Amino acid sequence: MIKSIFSVSALTLISRIIGFVRDVMLASVLGAGALSDAFNVAFRIPNHFRTIFAEGAFNAAFVPAFAKVAAKRGHDAALVFADRIFAYLMIVQMLLLGGALIFMPAVVSLLAPGFVGDDARYGLAVELTRITFPYLAFISLVVLVGGVLNSVGRFAAPAATAILLNLAMIVALLLSGYFPTAGHAVAWGVLVSGVLQFVLVAADALRANVMLEFRLPRVTPEVKQFWSTFLPAAAGSAGSQIAVFADTIIASFLVDGAITWLYFADRMNQLPVGVIAVAVGTVLLSEMSRRIAAGDEAGARHAQMRAIELTLVFTLPAVAAFMILPDTLMGALFVHGKFTAADALQSARALSAYAFGLAAFVLIRTFTVTFHSRGDTRTPVIAMVIAVLLNIGLKLVLMRPLGHVGLALATGAGAWMNLMLLGWFARRQGLMALDARAKRVLPRLLLAFVVLCATLVLGRFGLKALVGTGVSADRIALIVLMALGAVAYGGALIALFGREFIPELKRLRRGVGTQG
Repeated sequence: MIKSIFSVSALTLISRIIGFVRDVMLASVLGAGALSDAFNVAFRIPNHFRTIFAEGAFNAAFVPAFAKVAAKRGHDAALVFADRIFAYLMIVQMLLLGGALIFMPAVVSLLAPGFVGDDARYGLAVELTRITFPYLAFISLVVLVGGVLNSVGRFAAPAATAILLNLAMIVALLLSGYFPTAGHAVAWGVLVSGVLQFVLVAADALRANVMLEFRLPRVTPEVKQFWSTFLPAAAGSAGSQIAVFADTIIASFLVDGAITWLYFADRMNQLPVGVIAVAVGTVLLSEMSRRIAAGDEAGARHAQMRAIELTLVFTLPAVAAFMILPDTLMGALFVHGKFTAADALQSARALSAYAFGLAAFVLIRTFTVTFHSRGDTRTPVIAMVIAVLLNIGLKLVLMRPLGHVGLALATGAGAWMNLMLLGWFARRQGLMALDARAKRVLPRLLLAFVVLCATLVLGRFGLKALVGTGVSADRIALIVLMALGAVAYGGALIALFGREFIPELKRLRRGVGTQG
């Protein structure tokens, strides 16, 4: 399992690195104004629907169901089940796409009401969203075929799809001179990437002999079970997206650039979420589903505890950096072209607020797998609804005194509420408990985190006196502080875990788990 996590994480990291290049180009070319705000809305709208109807909800319902059918009736029966789901998915996506394209002005008015009356932002947002929205249909097929590939232990191609999204957007920006605006260029890049992603996973599915066929929709016991788990999961995904919708809706009433400031802060915050949480959650769901279907409950729990430890090892450095060095990070990475130092400072303020909930964001997916791997998609919905209500309530309270920073802070508070509720529900049902190894490891990880934070705080003050301020100074400081932090954190881990730390990392790289 852990070998697969590293494989998916490596591909996701490559995607995020290319995505960083994409974001730097977006910041430089679009800046933080009306065009940038309009494109970010156009990009977010299909992504919101994708998250609700495709990625999270679909995988939560499909992967355990596919594993169960394969375990009971064989691989061929599982593929027939997948074909039936494929037919339903195509019908739903075509209806959604047709309705959205026709009523796009109403959709934009609903999700960015602050744009209404602002001809520059509103007209652009409607036009660009009509270009980007068909991306949803292609990415839904990508998620379905990727779910089949994950279920048979093939993780590379689905994990590599995001690389194509980033590359397509970069190429589109380079060709922006041939389009009415750079926003139009990158919107078309998003759509083209959907086609390329589907070709990638379809080719891998053909190689693995698991490519889907279109069959007429048919109600079978397995299909009924799928819908009974998918609908609550979709409701849960919708709940999480309501909070994101709220960010867009409220930020559309704030000053020009607020949506863009939040976007780039969220992109930094999503780096560890994408590299760590998505990779761990994807592999862990498949691993736990197979083990539970085979009756290996102890093995499933062991896999989850090790995944939580691994998640925290790689997440805590990001939490420290985002809390202590947000201005250095955003200044060094994004100040260029039309994205000014003032824009970077506003994004940095939002990033420090997002950091408050980063650990919770990353762990939520691992905790949710506790229920999804057992076919329970309802319990996470309960936790999500409560967390969303808290999140939106705090946004409304904090938006006036704190502006866009209040929106980010409320998002973090909602994430912690969600995580705590998931943990409480899991313990109450007897599905999760810290084992002996976790009780030894977690306090030591916290101590290593404290050492890292102290190193960054002291290094930051020392370097500020030496290199001064400005973009060049930020870049020098970032390189030095990353090196100091790596030495401090790595040294603390080795000191706290003793001689077994390095051999254990080697075992993890080979995919060999450890018991205890």
